[in-house]
Amino acid sequence: MHAGAWWLWALGLATAASRTTNPLLLGLIIGVAGYVVAARRTDAPWARSYGAFLKLGMFVIGLRLLFSMLLGSPIPGSHLLFTLPEVPLPAWAQGIRFGGRVTGEQLVFAFYDGLKLATLLVCVGAANALANPARLLKSLPAALYEAGVAVVVAMTFAPNMVADVARLRTARRLRGRPTGGVKAILQIGLPVLEGALERSVAIAASMDARGYGRTAEVPPAVRHTTNALTLSGLIGMCAGTYGLLAAQGAAYGLPVLGGGAALAVAGLRLGGRRSVRTRYRPDRWGPRAWLVAGSGAAVAALLIHAGSVAPAALHPGVVPLAAPTLPLWPAAAILIGLLPAFVAPVPPKEASQ
Repeated sequence: MHAGAWWLWALGLATAASRTTNPLLLGLIIGVAGYVVAARRTDAPWARSYGAFLKLGMFVIGLRLLFSMLLGSPIPGSHLLFTLPEVPLPAWAQGIRFGGRVTGEQLVFAFYDGLKLATLLVCVGAANALANPARLLKSLPAALYEAGVAVVVAMTFAPNMVADVARLRTARRLRGRPTGGVKAILQIGLPVLEGALERSVAIAASMDARGYGRTAEVPPAVRHTTNALTLSGLIGMCAGTYGLLAAQGAAYGLPVLGGGAALAVAGLRLGGRRSVRTRYRPDRWGPRAWLVAGSGAAVAALLIHAGSVAPAALHPGVVPLAAPTLPLWPAAAILIGLLPAFVAPVPPKEASQ
């Protein structure tokens, strides 16, 4: 499976999550992403990052609720839960309060808001767990090779370090040595840093042996045209993405995003003339990759359409306080995201080593 297909699928789910605050739909998106990860991830170190993103999402929800209780909320509420001691603030801090009344409406609103952000993090974690970063590097345009190497090294450093910590803690536990406390952490930290340094030296040696950094000479006019096309394309893609994520910009978001992507692709193709490297066994974008990426795009498109047709179902109100309902056809649209669990190939054992 092409690594880019997993990222497009995850970004489609994230776009769908950004269009709703309904906790039932957001929970369904988290369930879809978790099921696909459980069915198609490998045993590689980067595949274990999904649990960390789940914990980060729970932390974000708790932090959002805490800030709502301490700093208040613009949502009016009549269901008083409790009252915190209010700290008087100076005159220049008018409009801000610390403590005071905590209502059920403001906590529900904060929970919906935090769950939305947590779902976005879970979608990104699913892409990290399913896409091999080294294979993703092979699929990048030649103009982005240097930046892609830096990103891949950064993405693989943390999972490998976590795996080293788990391995060393298991070894200490088998030897009857403590694994907690400051002393144990210091004794584990030194071997972990040594292993990270050894991997860095090995990566640098392999990159030097493969001729990393060699570039070809191109005319100045081509360089200037490349910079102009790439910069204009990236600005267009940012504006189009903002339009897709914002509720008011769905009409112009897709055309601007498409135009920016076309300019960026043209600039990257021109910039690729500087790279003289070749690719060994490049990943092919086959029918399964189209199905995986298309399922994420279908979920995003249907949720965007649902936001314009039935916005009340995607954004349940909190004033007056009422239980959210599950809209049937948006929920069925989210279930399309389960398609990769059935069409994506089962990863072989050797791919996780």
